[in-house]
Amino acid sequence: MKVLAWVAVAAAAVMVTGSLSAYGYYWKLQNAVQHEDVDKLIGGNRPKKLNGARNILVIGSDTREGANAQYGKGLRNKPPASDTMVLLHLSPGGGQALAVSFPRDLMVPIPECTRRDGTKVSGTSVAMLNQAIAHAGPACTVKTIEHVTKIHIDHFVQVDFVGFKRIATAVGGVPVCVRGDVHDKDSGLNLTRGSHRLKGEQALAYVRSRKGFGDKSDTARIKRQQHFFGALAKEAMGKGVLTDPGRLNELLNAVAESLTTDKALTVSEMLKIAQGMRDLNAGKLRFVTVPSGAYAPDPNRVALTRPAADEFFDAIRKDVVVPVRQKAPAVPPGKVHVYNASGVEGRAAQVAAQLEDGGWQVVGVGNLRSRTRATHVRYGTGADAQAQALAELLPGAQVAPRAKAPAGVVELVIGPDFTRIRTSGGIPVQQGESRASDTVCEKVA
Repeated sequence: MKVLAWVAVAAAAVMVTGSLSAYGYYWKLQNAVQHEDVDKLIGGNRPKKLNGARNILVIGSDTREGANAQYGKGLRNKPPASDTMVLLHLSPGGGQALAVSFPRDLMVPIPECTRRDGTKVSGTSVAMLNQAIAHAGPACTVKTIEHVTKIHIDHFVQVDFVGFKRIATAVGGVPVCVRGDVHDKDSGLNLTRGSHRLKGEQALAYVRSRKGFGDKSDTARIKRQQHFFGALAKEAMGKGVLTDPGRLNELLNAVAESLTTDKALTVSEMLKIAQGMRDLNAGKLRFVTVPSGAYAPDPNRVALTRPAADEFFDAIRKDVVVPVRQKAPAVPPGKVHVYNASGVEGRAAQVAAQLEDGGWQVVGVGNLRSRTRATHVRYGTGADAQAQALAELLPGAQVAPRAKAPAGVVELVIGPDFTRIRTSGGIPVQQGESRASDTVCEKVA
């Protein structure tokens, strides 16, 4: 009995010591992160939260404070700007995620904002979106995007240059591919043609570079950043970083001092969000840029494309829970070959991705040389039931057999009348979107 008593005492001591150590670690991590009371600074009159989705605004700050001063010593006194702004929309249930990029030079109205010290800054009828953070900090960026999109933002995360380098290093580096040698003096990026795994300085230089790639525009840089973020997410998912509390804590510990978040986004809340994404795979993480085009008064700026942008934001707001247990369809999805005859570049790949999400097996994607007047479904021997099932997802589509179609395969020909694929929820595939599962080799200048 004495032995058992001593064992009990020892066990209790270990438990108490362990819990105190865990609390001490949590306290250290929690206090390393800077926090801003967004709810207090923004006040009322915010968009209503319509469902269980989470919307997290990720802001890349170009502040030169502290260790960030090495990136342009002459810019130490420059007001910070947010050249990277991504709204991460996590669908209810955790089975789908959409990362929405906002161009830094998107011309929008910036509302009146409140600084941390309580002073107010007057709004402006139109300005570049990346200037909002200089007006009154990240809370002003949150308020501006909520004002423009009518989407309720639950949390925000601001990361500086040093923090970004640490993230890329903490996941073991991020794989990239370039079609030629890259030498960009401005960003400090130097790469030879082929595949590379980037950490630290080179990872930061890669996402900052403009002159080394494509048409050197900010729009092209956004696409490359999306591919990089997708590859980073794929690394984290593949190595279990987001679903392993221990490894996630290691990552948070590496970047904590470089993060600023809202007060509600505690370390424990970060863990809950990450664990809620355990069923998310790279193919379900989508990247898209807000519908935008040239800004009429200045071709070097961009503006939202209406009504496409409004319809896109509305779809995000109303994203609904897709029931986990659904009644099995009378006819299960089958094999489909998607052809684009609409005249819209990339339409077949977009539709194919959405069909794959619905369980269809895409056996091919291509373009037809001649356009068709309307969207129609053709099918080979033994695929008539699947053809009818597919046609039910396509408003107005006609169905007919085709002798040359392979047996068991349905052919979808997308015409200029195509509008959407009927779904039970979620956000329709957008023009030019990519996925974290994509492998892309970037075109250089």
